[in-house]
Amino acid sequence: MNRSEQELDILEKISQILGDGHQLSQVFQRAMALLNERLDIQRATLCIWDDAIEQARIVAAIGLSKEEMQRGRYARGEGITGQVLKSGVPMVIPDVTKEPEFLNRTGSRPLEESPNGKTQGPEPISFICVPIMEGDRVIGAINVDKPFVDDLSLAGDSRLLTIIAGSIGQTIRIHHLLQTEKDQLLAENEQLRDNLRKRYRFDNIIGSSPAMLDVLATIGQVASSRATILLLGETGVGKELIAKAIHYNSPRKEKPLIRVNCGALSQQLLESELFGHIKGAFTGAVKDKVGRFEAADGGTIFLDEIGTLDAQLQVKLLRVLQEREFERVGDHRTVKVDVRVIAATNLDLEEEIRKGTFREDLYYRLNVVTVSLPPLRSRREDIPRLIDFFLDHYNRENGRDLRKISRDVLNTLLRYPWPGNVRELENAVERAVVLSTGEEFTEELLPLSIRMFAQQVRGNSGDESIEALANKIATHAISEFGSQEGELYDLVINEVERQLIIESLDRNGGVKTRTADYLGINRNTLNKKVKDYAIGEGE
Repeated sequence: MNRSEQELDILEKISQILGDGHQLSQVFQRAMALLNERLDIQRATLCIWDDAIEQARIVAAIGLSKEEMQRGRYARGEGITGQVLKSGVPMVIPDVTKEPEFLNRTGSRPLEESPNGKTQGPEPISFICVPIMEGDRVIGAINVDKPFVDDLSLAGDSRLLTIIAGSIGQTIRIHHLLQTEKDQLLAENEQLRDNLRKRYRFDNIIGSSPAMLDVLATIGQVASSRATILLLGETGVGKELIAKAIHYNSPRKEKPLIRVNCGALSQQLLESELFGHIKGAFTGAVKDKVGRFEAADGGTIFLDEIGTLDAQLQVKLLRVLQEREFERVGDHRTVKVDVRVIAATNLDLEEEIRKGTFREDLYYRLNVVTVSLPPLRSRREDIPRLIDFFLDHYNRENGRDLRKISRDVLNTLLRYPWPGNVRELENAVERAVVLSTGEEFTEELLPLSIRMFAQQVRGNSGDESIEALANKIATHAISEFGSQEGELYDLVINEVERQLIIESLDRNGGVKTRTADYLGINRNTLNKKVKDYAIGEGE
C-alpha cells in the first residue's frame, strides 16, 4: 500500500471512529492508537483550551501517565504548543533537541542534558503540532512524537494530522452542541419538576371542609414515609391529584411518578405493562420491554383501579410489596426495585374479599395507610372555591371572561348531587366557559343533567319536598315535646339523625362504606354516630 492509499485508509477508519458517538477522550485515544499502529507515533496528546484557567490542558493522550498529562498545560504563545494555539499555524520540529522553544513540559520524553547544555536523546525525536479550529477560533491542538525519518515523511504526517484535526474540531463542535442541548433539557426538566412541586403543594389543594382537612392532615403526615398508601373514593374525587401531592412532597420527588390504570388493559397486557417482558415471551414480543415497576425504581408507582386485578396479578403484586422483586414475563432473572406503591380504587375491597375476588393478604399489604376521599356532595362548602379555581383556569386557557355567577346558578351547583364529583364539576365549568359570550354565568351554560335537576327542584314544591317534611317534624316536635325546654333541639335532631342512619344502613345492606357515601358523610363520622347511638345493639 503506497502513502496515498495508506492516508485514505487512515482517514476512512478515523471517520468511522469519530462517528461512533463515544466520549471525546475515548474517540481521540482510538484515533491516535490507529496512527500509532500505522505511522509509528510514540506519544500523542489532545490539548483543549480552558477559558476558566486561560490555558490549554491535556484531556486525552497515549504514551503518557496521568501525572505527565496533568503537567501538560500551556498559555498562548508558550512553547511550541502555545505558539500554535496563538497563531493557528501548524509547526513541525524535525529534532526537538535542536529546538530551544521546545519545553518538554510533561517530562515524558527521554531527553538528557549534554555537556554543552543542549538536550539530546538516543535518536532524534520529531514533534508535530497542529491546531484544532472552531470557525476562526483556535480551541486546541494535537501534538505527536515520532522518530525522525526524513523531511518528506514529516510534511506528509503534518498534512494528514491537519485533516484529522479538522475532523476532531467538527466532532468537538457537535459535542458542544449536544452538551448545550442536554444542559437546556436538564434545565427545562428541573423547571418542570419545580413547577410540579409548586403545583402539588398541600396548601394548593382546594378543600376547607372537615373531611378534606382530615385527608390533608393524613397525607401530610405520611408523605415523607415509604409506607404503602391506599386511596379510597368514588370516581372523580381526585385520587390521582392526592397521589401526585404525596409523591411531590416526599423524598422521592426527584424520581419518577409512574401511573398505571389497571382497569384499562387486558390482564395479559397489564402484566407486561407492570413487570415488562423479554423478547419472545409471547406472540408480538419482538424485543425486551422494561415494565412500569422497573421504570419507577427509586420513585413512586400509582396503581389506579387496583380492585380490577385478576388473581395471578394479585399474587405478583403481593410479592413486589413483600420482597420488592419480580421477574419480567418470560424471564427467570429476578429484578429488584425500590418503589413506593400508592394504590387507588372506587370499590369496597372488604366486600370484594367477601365475594372472593380480592386476596385478603394483598388487601392488608395495601392497607398500611388508608385515605378515604370524600365525595363532592359531602364537602359542599368547597364548591364555591372549586368553581372560582376552574373559572380562572379555563378563562385563561380559552381567552374568555366568564366571571359573574348568579345566586340561583350557585345554589343549583351547591345542591346538585355531583355523581361524577370534582371531575364532573370541572367539566361543567369548562363547558360553560367555552360556550360563554360574556361575563354572565347563566343556567343555559350548564349541562342538560344539571339544568333538569334545577327544574325538578323548582317544580318540587309540594308536601314531598324536604322543606315541607322538615316543617312537619319541627311543628309536631314543638307541639308534643315543647315542654322539655333546653332539651328539645338535641332530642329532635339526634332522633332524626339516628333514624336516618338506621334506614340508610338497611337500604345499603349494612355496608358502612356505601352508607357513608349514600348519606354524604365521612366513614369515620358514620362509625362514630353508630357507636354513639348504639345502633345495632340488642337487635
